[in-house]
Amino acid sequence: MALACELQNVVSDITTVVFWRSYSGGMRHRVIGRRRFLWDSVALAGLGMLAACGLPLPGAQRPALVKRLGFLGPTVHQPYYDGLEEGLHDLGYAKGQHYTIEYRYAEGKLERLPELAAELARLNVDLIVIAGNITAQAAKDATSQIPIVMGISTDPLEGGLIASLAQPGGNVTGLSLLSTPLTSKRVGLLKEALPAISRLAVLMNPLFPTTVAQRREAERVAQAGGLQLYPLEVRGVSDFAGAFEAASRERVEALLVLDDAVFTAQRAALVELAAQHRLPAMYASGDIARAGGLLAYAPNFADQFRRAAVYVDKILNGAKPADLPVEQPSKFDFLVNQKTAQALGLVFPPSVLQQATEVIQ
Repeated sequence: MALACELQNVVSDITTVVFWRSYSGGMRHRVIGRRRFLWDSVALAGLGMLAACGLPLPGAQRPALVKRLGFLGPTVHQPYYDGLEEGLHDLGYAKGQHYTIEYRYAEGKLERLPELAAELARLNVDLIVIAGNITAQAAKDATSQIPIVMGISTDPLEGGLIASLAQPGGNVTGLSLLSTPLTSKRVGLLKEALPAISRLAVLMNPLFPTTVAQRREAERVAQAGGLQLYPLEVRGVSDFAGAFEAASRERVEALLVLDDAVFTAQRAALVELAAQHRLPAMYASGDIARAGGLLAYAPNFADQFRRAAVYVDKILNGAKPADLPVEQPSKFDFLVNQKTAQALGLVFPPSVLQQATEVIQ
């Protein structure tokens, strides 16, 4: 292996020529002469040596210099964030060789996001990847020059982060979560899981940019399904206990928690209060179901970040964020926490379990 790497420069030159000679013209059905066979064998051996030395194959469009990326998250590190590095690897990027990442996490203290975003801007990173609307807004406020790629974002158009899905404009692009349209799906699944309910509370944060649109969608679907809706407004974790007490006074039978970074960051408190009040709940984040929440329906976040890597690749190769259309989710997760259901004495219809992509025991 050491010898192969010492010869990498010579082999790289030979291999590049042969690679294009042998494969740029497509496959041809013909008898290969002895000289050509030996020549191509050298090329294939050279490709193997390049791969063994960790070098990119000929023709790969990779940055000439190591790029410095930034990553800004509202909570602590989440496993699905790893989808970004997995996606970059699939595109031929080697960490440390083609890029490095400066990670910054607010650890649930969302008021720290502007400070962390400004820190990444001062580092003059080549690009910032973010998770969530509030995070994206903090990054956008910190810089109008550094490209920003949204791995997950709650309706960026509704939140004012972009001009349109097709032509984002500015320095922000990436992937949306479709939180407003998915609100109807969440209500429908909750009603299917608990067909006898008629009184539904909705936990919402009036300060969150897309709350109005999500609430409007929840009201529309509830009315069509014969559900009486009870809005519960909270602005932070200090308001949670009062909201659940109000839900108990109104004798609501289930809870819909709207998509909001505050709720995801404070999921432990939400799950504990729902258990204390024995209130079945549907959430907009799989993380909350894995933390003990009853039900959750959301886009597959790991897939979102793998797809975000494509945006990173395009921007590093010269594309402008303003011209890259914002994509919508293509994979979704429906999580059912059977342990929580048993604690609440609930038995779901078979159709609900059949739709689940993850059943937590």
